Amino acid sequence: MPKPPMVLFVTSEMFPFSKSGGLGDVMGALPLALHKMGVPVAVVTPFYGRLSTRDFPLRLVTEHCPVNYPWPGVQAEIYQADYHGLPVYFVARAEYFDRRMYYNTHNGDYFDNCERFIFFCRAVVQWAEMLERPVAVAAANDWQTALVPAYIHYLRQEKPFWAETKTTMTIHNLAFQGRFAFRLFHHTGLPWDAWHMDRAEFFGDLNLLKAGISLADAVTTVSPSYAREILGPRFGYGMEGILTKRQAHLHGILNGADYQVWDPMRDKYITATYSAEDLEGKKLCKRAMIRELFMSDLLEDKPILGFIGRLRRQKGIDLLIEILPQLMKREIGVVILGEGNLRTEAKLMDYMEIYQGRLSVQVGYTEDLAHIIQAGSDIFLMPSRYEPCGLTQMYALRYGTPPVATAVGGLMDTIAPYPSPAATGFVFPRPEPDLFLRTIETALSVWEDKKAWAAMVKRAMTQTFTWEGAASEYLELFRSLGAEI
Repeated sequence: MPKPPMVLFVTSEMFPFSKSGGLGDVMGALPLALHKMGVPVAVVTPFYGRLSTRDFPLRLVTEHCPVNYPWPGVQAEIYQADYHGLPVYFVARAEYFDRRMYYNTHNGDYFDNCERFIFFCRAVVQWAEMLERPVAVAAANDWQTALVPAYIHYLRQEKPFWAETKTTMTIHNLAFQGRFAFRLFHHTGLPWDAWHMDRAEFFGDLNLLKAGISLADAVTTVSPSYAREILGPRFGYGMEGILTKRQAHLHGILNGADYQVWDPMRDKYITATYSAEDLEGKKLCKRAMIRELFMSDLLEDKPILGFIGRLRRQKGIDLLIEILPQLMKREIGVVILGEGNLRTEAKLMDYMEIYQGRLSVQVGYTEDLAHIIQAGSDIFLMPSRYEPCGLTQMYALRYGTPPVATAVGGLMDTIAPYPSPAATGFVFPRPEPDLFLRTIETALSVWEDKKAWAAMVKRAMTQTFTWEGAASEYLELFRSLGAEI
């Protein structure tokens, strides 16, 4: 009996196996949500050197997946893990993926990123054909996988296997596009028909994400607000032209939060569980965080502000650094978790020396500490210059840590701003330090009003952004394209 057609997600990272940001979280949750709805799903991702396989052991499926790139005869190994009943395939080639980091080091991007992900996308197409299972939808995510819908667009004309396959291209962050020198276009294997201003060509360069946007059957982004924002020059990063042309095929679907992982009522990383009805556990989590991070015990009765994210301009860390001296004049604590720019890391470490006991900076990222900070902080900071969706604000809401955030992208779709009676957090209109500081001060004044703060915390904790809802929207989209699933 032939196997039913499947949805094949193609991604450069997937939690819990690999993760550098929100993409990993999304790919760990969305395919699984569809799988639980009865949709046949599989995922393909690279076999990195930093791959976490403790809970889901891998097995070698084949050593001979013919990629024939960068020269004839080159092959990939394919491994497989069973992720709660969902097959996850890993493309292995040591010289491309056995590295300490996924995409870059502190010195910049890997010089061969284009070749690495050309290899990966070619391997995905070859492996799908070897599976001999119909692909109803190939769902690509960000520039690293954007060649997959481009390849399938042309393969439909040559191979019956791909004739009925629909493709989607999801933009998780338009700022990262996979832009490379023209000479690398020849490496992609795409026909000359693809070298066009409405396809892969971008001001004389090769743009992998643009190839995917222009040739996929549908383009999605991770929030409705971001889908509107990227049609203009402020957030379009030069791609607003092609996105406007494809506007009829552009869909904004809000990400969900994985409440199996991010819920203070069941969190395995925190000292005590708690709920909107009983917040006593949050006080215990705050006390435990203070002691774990060697902060002053006096902060138990003072507000603590938390920041978790890449230490880069997009996340507004420079705005936080600029106002830190003014914040430290108040009786508050600040906790920062992230990594990124070395100069930024050094500046923050200098400040931690100055404000010992009240400022804690943890360079790097660990899943347990992210949970500890969400539960232990009183207010969460997200001064992003752009935020396609954002997941950490959803986590902050569930953990009763009202966010202070810029009014951009998915932050607008998920935070009800003070002073609305339904407020769950605080927003400011532009990423400017004085507006950011002023909004934090407003949040601190509300924090002083214990009754008003408790009401806001309870409203925040009862907000729900499920992956089941997002998965239903994706399924509706896939079917609207004609996919038989």
